[in-house]
Amino acid sequence: MGCFFSKKSKRKSGDKEDRTPTTTTVETTTTVETTTTSNAVPLGNSTDEAPKQYSWDKREKVDPKDYMLTGLKDVTVGRLPGKLNGQQFVIQECENCNIYVLDHSATITIDDCVNCRIVLGPVKGSVFFRDCKDIKCVVACQQFRTRDCKKMDVFLCCATQPIIESSTGMKFGCFQYFYPEMAFHFKDAGLSIFNNNWSNIHDFTPVSGENNWSLLPEASAVQDFVPVPDAESEFKSVRISNDPARSIVPLTKGGRRKDSEESCLFVFFAGEYTTANARKMIDEATAKGFVLIQTKEVSMRPEDVKRVFQNSAEDLVELITKGPVIALELNGDGVVEACKNIANEVFSGTKVFISDNKNTSSRDVDSFFNFADMQMGL
Repeated sequence: MGCFFSKKSKRKSGDKEDRTPTTTTVETTTTVETTTTSNAVPLGNSTDEAPKQYSWDKREKVDPKDYMLTGLKDVTVGRLPGKLNGQQFVIQECENCNIYVLDHSATITIDDCVNCRIVLGPVKGSVFFRDCKDIKCVVACQQFRTRDCKKMDVFLCCATQPIIESSTGMKFGCFQYFYPEMAFHFKDAGLSIFNNNWSNIHDFTPVSGENNWSLLPEASAVQDFVPVPDAESEFKSVRISNDPARSIVPLTKGGRRKDSEESCLFVFFAGEYTTANARKMIDEATAKGFVLIQTKEVSMRPEDVKRVFQNSAEDLVELITKGPVIALELNGDGVVEACKNIANEVFSGTKVFISDNKNTSSRDVDSFFNFADMQMGL
């Protein structure tokens, strides 16, 4: 190793549940009992006393309809940045719609939708598709799940293992999307752009001899599945891009077969510019023809460092106390030497870990990412 510086449900009654989003603002009705006494003020008389003001009287009233899209057809709809601010959201019974939810939210459920194109900004909790068909979507979330769905193309960023259940014709690709507020929305949702398990699908209901899911062709581009909003729509003021080079989430190869037997582990330790440095390293390496396989952002303890980095651990223990590390697996013939050269030329003042040679680099990669997966419960 080397070290460098809802609706009317179609489901059974047992599955029925109220899909009206729960918001953080509560309307309160106060009932005041009036007792007549000798000192009571007769009706019609005025007093100088102003009515009492309670905290709930000063809260902004929330209309649940602002957090729902239901029963729509052949329209372009959604929510602009700043409209949800972490609330729950529901999409149901929509047909042939383009839906853009360009804000962070708590959870999103999508029920009984057909032939829709959907973009969901970062979701702190779960995204749950049920009884949907012919959906093309871009999703960033903590948890992703489908049930009773057919023919979905999903460009996904998911912090945990995506789950499908009783679903067929499911295809997955790596998240590729950008709008100016998205980086802040990822932070507000508590998601890391480097923790993306888009290709690690778990099928709860596998069928012997059949594949319920697959990966989209590597050349698949979001623009061929989910168009940017029309210039005449309410989203015309948002500078949206589905160019992979501008995507907030790094484009990774995921579980596809690697082109080379040589991979390199490149690790950045917590600092002021860790995220920017990691993005810069990805740009430098991919510009030279190397492929980003996977990324992880994870916290480490001193004993973890000794187990993962072994001979180089002594120099690294102090660094992990400052915060999470960001690790990259880069692949291609000659990638180890190329990474060392990039580190010397671009990150000469930054403490990083790089695989020492191609004979041990595969062990480095397996050791780190196996540890990271265990830490994240994958």
